Amino acid sequence: MQRPGSSLIVTGDDFGYCPRRNQGIVDCFLAGAVSNVSLLVNGSAAADAAKLARRYNIPIGLHANLSEGSPVCEVLKTNSSLLNEDGFFHGKMGFRTALSKGLLNMSEELKAQVELFHELTGHLPPHMDGHQHVHVLPGKEVRNVFAEVLEEYGIKYTRVPIEPGLHNCDWITPSLMDFYLGVEEDSLNTVDVFTSHGIRWPDIYIGLSTMGKNMSVSTIWSAIDAAIVEFTSKVPSPVHPTPQSRTVTIELMVHPGYPSIPPIGGCGEGPDDFSQSWERLHELQTLIKPELQSHYKTRNIQLCSFKDL
Repeated sequence: MQRPGSSLIVTGDDFGYCPRRNQGIVDCFLAGAVSNVSLLVNGSAAADAAKLARRYNIPIGLHANLSEGSPVCEVLKTNSSLLNEDGFFHGKMGFRTALSKGLLNMSEELKAQVELFHELTGHLPPHMDGHQHVHVLPGKEVRNVFAEVLEEYGIKYTRVPIEPGLHNCDWITPSLMDFYLGVEEDSLNTVDVFTSHGIRWPDIYIGLSTMGKNMSVSTIWSAIDAAIVEFTSKVPSPVHPTPQSRTVTIELMVHPGYPSIPPIGGCGEGPDDFSQSWERLHELQTLIKPELQSHYKTRNIQLCSFKDL
């Protein structure tokens, strides 16, 4: 049977984090390896990132950040449940701890980030997701508020990080797998909320099993191929009518760049270990390999962005 065509959005996350991350993502875009970017508006190089997106016509959306660095909403900088005693967001795990205590109020900050994105780019984001996957966390304080803000601004697309085959990836360390499975569970519980607000997302998400040192041409190939086979074998449903015959949409989340060099970079607290890691350069070098591009062509996969959906 003829394989259906697929549209692949390769999203470079954390655009705006630092000048070296920006340059790495731009180099990937110009090489045809990244087709879409997600901007951290509280990143130290966000304004520069927005200028680069305009210069090179890079499709750009919002990477809403509620877990790293400083808020952009001025009112929150003096007194907010989103911040620790030093005036910064609680961090990836700290945010989750604070949420479990029922301490968070995030609507104002999300709206402020959408407004700043508009100010920097001249348009509203066609898509918006959450830095460190905070947007799918439970409760009315997070996933519901996120959905309400998207609906209010008419932002149609987001990311729902449910990765096919994740459970079979035995190369992922147990501690990281525990975090990923938590993200997956939160995402599954978010589907109905996002759907009720008219928000959409690609058919397939990939990016947890292929992050950093785990990224290779073969892991990307395998993840995409397996996910397409699984998706197209599904029985048609009202949500996904006749999946066998229509274009399948995929988002591949990536974090390429040239490693940050302290003290430059970050979202207010300086660059973190993730941004300084050799793994950023490893992703960049993997994504621009010609054999990866050839694989897309062989498999009838077209790169695109959210605004093309």
